Amino acid sequence: MADQQRRVTPRSEDGPDTGAGPDAAVVAEVLAALPGSVVFLVPEYGPRGEVADFRLAAASPAAVDIGGRGAGELLGRSVRATYPGIEDTELWRHYLEVLETGAAHEGETEYEESTVGIPHHSRYRVRVTRCRGGLIVSWERLDSDERERRRLALMQRLGRMGWVDRDLVRGEITWSDEVYSIFGRDRELGPMPLEELAAHAEDTDREAMERAVAGLLKAGEPMDLTVRLRLPGRRTRHVRVVSEAETDVAGLPVRVHGFFQDLTSAKDTERRLLEQQEAALAQQGQLAAERALAARLQETLLPRPQRNLDLSGLTVDVAYRPLQEGLELGGDWYSAVELPDGSALLVVGDVAGHGLDAIATMALLRFTAKGMAITGTPLPAVLANLNTLLLHTPERDGDTATMIMAVYQPAASRLTWVRAGHLPPLLVREGRARFLPSPRGILLGATADPRYEAATVDLLPGDHLLLYTDGLIEKPDEPIDEGLARLADTALAHADSPRFLDEVVGTLVAPHPRRDDICALHVSR
Repeated sequence: MADQQRRVTPRSEDGPDTGAGPDAAVVAEVLAALPGSVVFLVPEYGPRGEVADFRLAAASPAAVDIGGRGAGELLGRSVRATYPGIEDTELWRHYLEVLETGAAHEGETEYEESTVGIPHHSRYRVRVTRCRGGLIVSWERLDSDERERRRLALMQRLGRMGWVDRDLVRGEITWSDEVYSIFGRDRELGPMPLEELAAHAEDTDREAMERAVAGLLKAGEPMDLTVRLRLPGRRTRHVRVVSEAETDVAGLPVRVHGFFQDLTSAKDTERRLLEQQEAALAQQGQLAAERALAARLQETLLPRPQRNLDLSGLTVDVAYRPLQEGLELGGDWYSAVELPDGSALLVVGDVAGHGLDAIATMALLRFTAKGMAITGTPLPAVLANLNTLLLHTPERDGDTATMIMAVYQPAASRLTWVRAGHLPPLLVREGRARFLPSPRGILLGATADPRYEAATVDLLPGDHLLLYTDGLIEKPDEPIDEGLARLADTALAHADSPRFLDEVVGTLVAPHPRRDDICALHVSR
């Protein structure tokens, strides 16, 4: 504690200025242009001239601390109040030493956070330098969140999919672990270039593979094809290869991103189904096969509705009713999961059409959206990427979908959401029902140059927020505005019911024959 009590007097050309006022404004302008997590700390002195605390006076736009607080939430905070116990850490001692001596500090430090009462250790690389009488502190998390690793690995295993990244300038290639599993390749051998992979293609697929690889690496042309590959010691695999190139100012490719997906099991299943259909020569046999496949998809793609999901301080109820008899899965879909940073991801989507084609498109969108959200991709960018995926997936050519995607940050009680041609969320608060103003966003698969924007709303205790698909409100030959008004009136009438979602869905659906799938999420605090 002796270090914590000593008086610190900066010795540099900056003088003893505390960094407040004009200095903080100058530093804030610099930090505004920096990536990563960087803050400017201004010392606060006690009655005997000792450093009693630091205050966060400026932050880079992308700054996120251990508690998931962004730059806007950090400004003006006291360091000791925000991070209790920091005064007893080595990091605090380094703050004081750098402020006193002007010698920069760079090193690794551990921090313990508590999630649902369970301690979790994280490790950071921290750099501390003196500036304008205060401290510039930057940090980078070294350890990947355990939940994120598990979820990403699970997604890749379920989809039999792995990503690849290639730097054409440096000649470096990176594979995810699942790619090695797909090809049965020893990791010590390292990744295999696409040119070498093409040499393993079956004779009838080799020319198309070589042509696509040459177009990608020489002209930056997108690549999306499925080929049969025969690798040493492995049976023939059906592998989908999807890649896009980044180009320099001259239009020459400098970097390639993409993924491999093992479709062998799917192709085998497809072949067996075709054989069964040819043998049966009956529609009933085909329908039975589709139902069996849909049941398997149900188990792996979309969990059955659960009541009273507890996500990041929210209660989430789910109503999911596919239209097609005998199938537990349709073109409507949802996600309601906790993300690695403790926020909650809420998604409702609606793929045009019904049956297995709609289910396949739904699965593609659902897994890809969840994967990008887990990795921290901004919501507007998620929708833009999904739009590109639909437009450049031959099997999904012409498919369209609407979607609403939201992330709830419990620390701020704030919901950030985006939409792609979807109906607006309904908010019931204090005896009033209103639809949230819709940010810009066209449906997925409609245009190659969409624009998606985000909106926010703060959720209060007692609020009811409803995300839904159009099957809940649409009636034949009725304007959509009448259906929306009926939904608002129904929700308001049942606002005090402990079975809010059941009452709303039952009231709206029971009197009329259904024409579409129904999916709805009820969110409350």
